[in-house]
Amino acid sequence: MFELFPAVTTLAWPFVIALAWIAGEFGHRLGLPRISVYGLVGFASGSAQLGILPTADDTTGTMLANIAFGLILFEFGYRINLRWLRTNRWLATTALLESLLTFACVYVIARAWGSPTLTALLLASLSMATSPASLMRVVNEQRSSGQVTERVLHLAAVNCVLALFAFKVVVGFWTFESSGNLVQAIVNSVVALLVSAGLGTAFGAGVPAVLRVAGRLSHDATIAFAIAVVVLVAVTYVLKFSPLVACLAFGLVARHRRVTLNQTQRNFGALGDLLAVVLFAHVAATIEWPRVITGLGLGLALVGVRMATKIAGSTALARLSGVSWRKGVLTGLAMMPMSVFVILLLEDTRYVGIDLIDTLAPLAAATLLLDILGPLMTQYALRAAGEAQEQALDHLAPNIRKS
Repeated sequence: MFELFPAVTTLAWPFVIALAWIAGEFGHRLGLPRISVYGLVGFASGSAQLGILPTADDTTGTMLANIAFGLILFEFGYRINLRWLRTNRWLATTALLESLLTFACVYVIARAWGSPTLTALLLASLSMATSPASLMRVVNEQRSSGQVTERVLHLAAVNCVLALFAFKVVVGFWTFESSGNLVQAIVNSVVALLVSAGLGTAFGAGVPAVLRVAGRLSHDATIAFAIAVVVLVAVTYVLKFSPLVACLAFGLVARHRRVTLNQTQRNFGALGDLLAVVLFAHVAATIEWPRVITGLGLGLALVGVRMATKIAGSTALARLSGVSWRKGVLTGLAMMPMSVFVILLLEDTRYVGIDLIDTLAPLAAATLLLDILGPLMTQYALRAAGEAQEQALDHLAPNIRKS
């Protein structure tokens, strides 16, 4: 006899991916970022909402999401020029200022709201980060380039590294307090970060070297790097290290190995576009409505405080670092997305046996709001800065058609 319900469950994800893509295209015509619409469809389809998707207990969806995020992180890391941070010391200082200001203010708000110390530290560490996935998709979708664009990417790179380090240290304390096992606490924090970064560095040095020896660097770079990211994510995932750190290190090292990626390879082509739908729908589907309601008050406060500190931190040293006050404000506004980074980091933590999602209910509300509004703010900031080329191309399109 045909088993209907298992078949429906199997078809759920393909159906949701198709629906998210179609909705994203229509939403884009209305001026919305595609990824915001992907997130809305994914959230609505989640097991705790409409129940179209199964519960997020299987590792396959998380693995695919990590691969998609790995591709974006590689490209994100490739865009970062460490020499710029060394040359413009005020830019590096701005990154530290806005990250530490966000950490301190979120911690104070969380403690004032009645959160335990470790919970407040976890909320503060995660709130520092800006999601590279959302930034890269909006930047590439808008074909954006300029001072605000590059500053946002570099500030996000620094605050993501600081957030990862702080989060891992707090998780280490959490593990030690829960189990009393100092070795396990160290492995879950410092060792995991170092090994993940080491694996990414090895791939960043090894893959270009192999391509140079094979004499196929200019022809096969995109497919080779995509395959390398898939392998790297799988290795770190199985060994319970951090795919996020590894892929970011991979991109950083590959850039400084003088490997050139041309414009046709942005987003890794159709593969990257497809996996982006999976990524943003999957991440939003893991957010459960009851958790959003439970943490709504503190979640709204976190969003407000985070916006204020990001704008204040990026504006305070704007003139010293070489841009106007207005561009400093727009840079802070563009750094609002954080959802994908936070959710996948928590998913990876749960996979190694530490479940913090129920403990951090306020993040559910914050990530849901910023999953939708964050990309909108980034898009607005890039357009207000005059760096979104897609908008200019849309205005030229009627004239091109007439000619």
